[in-house]
Amino acid sequence: MNVQSAPGKARLTVDDADADMPTVSVSGFWTLKTARAAEDLVESVDLPNAQSVTIDLAGVEALDTAGTWLIHRLRARLEFRGIRVELVNVEERFESLFSEIEAHVPKQWKPRRRSVSLLNGLETVGRQTEEIARDAVSVISILGAFGIGLAAALFNPGRLRFTSILANFDRACRGAVPIVALMSFLIGLIIAQQGGFYLRQFGAETFVVDLVGVLVLREMGVLLTAIMVAGRSGSAYTAEIGSMKMREEIDALKVLGLDPVEILVIPRLMALMLALPLLAFIANIAALTGAAVVCWTYMSIPPEAFLQRLHQAVSIHELMVGLAKGPFMALIVGLIACSEGLKVGGSAESLGQQTTTSVVKAIFMVIVVDGLFAIFFSAMGI
Repeated sequence: MNVQSAPGKARLTVDDADADMPTVSVSGFWTLKTARAAEDLVESVDLPNAQSVTIDLAGVEALDTAGTWLIHRLRARLEFRGIRVELVNVEERFESLFSEIEAHVPKQWKPRRRSVSLLNGLETVGRQTEEIARDAVSVISILGAFGIGLAAALFNPGRLRFTSILANFDRACRGAVPIVALMSFLIGLIIAQQGGFYLRQFGAETFVVDLVGVLVLREMGVLLTAIMVAGRSGSAYTAEIGSMKMREEIDALKVLGLDPVEILVIPRLMALMLALPLLAFIANIAALTGAAVVCWTYMSIPPEAFLQRLHQAVSIHELMVGLAKGPFMALIVGLIACSEGLKVGGSAESLGQQTTTSVVKAIFMVIVVDGLFAIFFSAMGI
């Protein structure tokens, strides 16, 4: 593909535009006088299949800040799409221009400490809304790739990386069993003690078994498990993918023709969707065990009576309602964790910030989704 402005002005040539490693040759005069035409040249560059692009500046005859900025903008636009870009044949007299441009790239906007005003408040709300919209697009993009990957796996099961799925399942499930069981045991113990304390005042301490059974099986078991998985496995996913992003290993996968979503994201999401319902079941058993211990020691309800009352109060229906939420919560935690990992920049500060953001967003969304499930089940009479 050859594109150029008027003769003797800025020129730009793209070799092998449909290949995965095309070369963009920049030549002629890239100055303020030719900036308008040069900008059109930059905007006309479209490399749909590119994995790595070489920008050759051997033919540049004149270059000033305006031209340097346009070349830098072309490079940034390609890198934003995940393409590796390399500048070659940069004359020594032009190197300082690129250094100055790199040093004066506009920084990411951060809220400033200013007096409270309506204008500042509206500006903050607008920027936060834009960020939320970007996050939603990122999560939906990964969800779409996940759906396409699953659909492709139905026709070609060999594309699923079972070894990676099992390895992530082992880390997310077996490694989390002790902490999930212990925390759930303590939560069940506390709910039973507090419920028994107040119900005893009305002579209805027997109903503490109903309270614990319904609350744990329908809500608390899966919700607490999802929160603990978000803090443990979700943060680990963000840190792992973010570290790979910092070391440019994800760029290397693209250069090799491999899809990072298929390699890194899909195995983690599938492992988490399998692990969370199983962990929720273990959490239910642990929480009911803790409640049974309190009922026996604090309210003199023996284990046999506890089990008999529990059998009358709840059914398999309550258990299935709780476990049905597990895969959805796991999908939310995994999507947020992976999308935040892919947003990590090139510094350790960015890695820590995105990991913290991942955990906070995942816990918030898990609670929101649990509330939506509660409304849905109530509306359906379940």
